Amino acid sequence: QVLLLESGGGLVRPGGSLRLSCAASGFTFHMFNTYWYRQPPGKAREWVAQLRASGNADYVDFVKGRFTISTDNTKKTVYLQMNSLKPGDTAMYYCYVRNSFNSYWGRGTQVTVSS
Repeated sequence: QVLLLESGGGLVRPGGSLRLSCAASGFTFHMFNTYWYRQPPGKAREWVAQLRASGNADYVDFVKGRFTISTDNTKKTVYLQMNSLKPGDTAMYYCYVRNSFNSYWGRGTQVTVSS
């Protein structure tokens, strides 16, 4: 059974940090590109970061320099380290994996940035 389980969300003050985790099971994790998306309240889901199987990472402009995506293939886990958080980062965060044949979504973890 394929499963992507996010964790690490919560309430944090502006300027704070969180590390999101996404634990994968049921498929060959290291053969997939990994992504983080988010969906702010009342808005569409948007791409945040991606890490290709080659090791190259890309970020949307509004998180560059603040967020870092990484993976641990031995743990089959993808991470999103989020620093200098802003109220505008408040959203449900989802991990997503994709290769040429399959793609899978997690169920999300809520991040709220508020004083």
